[in-house]
Amino acid sequence: MENRGMRTPQPKAQRPSQRRLVDDNPLKLPARLVHLRHLPWNVCYERQLQAESKSENTQKSYFYGLRPLIETVLPGEDVLDDEGFERLTIEDMAERMEPMNGRLDLWAHSIAGLRPTTFNARIAAARHFIKWLGLQWPDHLQRARTGKRLPRTLTRRELTSVLEAASVSEDPAAALVVTMMLDTGMRVSEVCALNITDIDFDDDSARVLGGKGDKDRMVLFTQRTVDRLSAWLPIRERLSPLDEEACFINRRGRRIQPRGVQRMMDALAEEAGLPKGKLTPHVLRHNFATGLLERGADLVTIQRLMGHATIATTRVYLEISDQTLREVYHRAQALREDMNEHPHETQPVEETTPSTSTAGVINSRG
Repeated sequence: MENRGMRTPQPKAQRPSQRRLVDDNPLKLPARLVHLRHLPWNVCYERQLQAESKSENTQKSYFYGLRPLIETVLPGEDVLDDEGFERLTIEDMAERMEPMNGRLDLWAHSIAGLRPTTFNARIAAARHFIKWLGLQWPDHLQRARTGKRLPRTLTRRELTSVLEAASVSEDPAAALVVTMMLDTGMRVSEVCALNITDIDFDDDSARVLGGKGDKDRMVLFTQRTVDRLSAWLPIRERLSPLDEEACFINRRGRRIQPRGVQRMMDALAEEAGLPKGKLTPHVLRHNFATGLLERGADLVTIQRLMGHATIATTRVYLEISDQTLREVYHRAQALREDMNEHPHETQPVEETTPSTSTAGVINSRG
């Protein structure tokens, strides 16, 4: 007789991460990793990042951030030495990174004191790595709240000082580097990667190849950039070997690197009387974007010229424009009240507006 009142007990559901690794069965790895399971994890993961067109800086950042996670020791485990770290296979790593064994939680607790932006960068690297292994990221490990930070920019007066310092700098490339970043919005990595063959001298433009996200785009030169470029080319020809394709080279005839550009910015900032750290390549890029916005360019145009993947990234410059508008308004109101109290006195207005437009900036010495 059939017992209709009894139900067959169902097996307890396992977490997705547990289903992948039960019984140490390598076939529980994602299909894309099964045939690679005995290979070194670091070589395979590096190839994965390259296949996703991650920049070299991103790759270095991911590996740098992952090492403390991988080396985190659970109770009863031995410390992982350098040889053991390099010897781990994909299969070993998937077992070690099992999200429910507590390693992720110990690691996350150890980095909790970092700045929110740094913490989030570590979380992003770990999340990408865990998902690559076919594991499920725990829902309770979330990014830290960073708040909204507006891009830093220079005022017209500060820009003028920087351009003056660049025009008399001992580094012959300084004037062109600053001008090109300010007038094209190129990233420092893009400036360093620019080749002479990427420049269209007839069209006063350049093709940025393999920018962030491996995206190509065109940047346009102002007449000021063209003039500085024309002055730089004879110097470059004297410094560079015949087989060097880089547009920007250092005194040793080698392609300039981002770190060298930042040292250049630090020296120019000191000459211009700016606080240390206020002048960076990215600040000049922000100046370019907000300058376009103030002169009436639409967001889609700015997005294309900046090489942003989404319009949401470009929209942050609207916040700067609103901030500038408010500061100009409040300063005008303060001046009006002062004039009402002292109708016969004229007070000079100091220019402190964080306007970033390059229009009207004094172009010292050409």
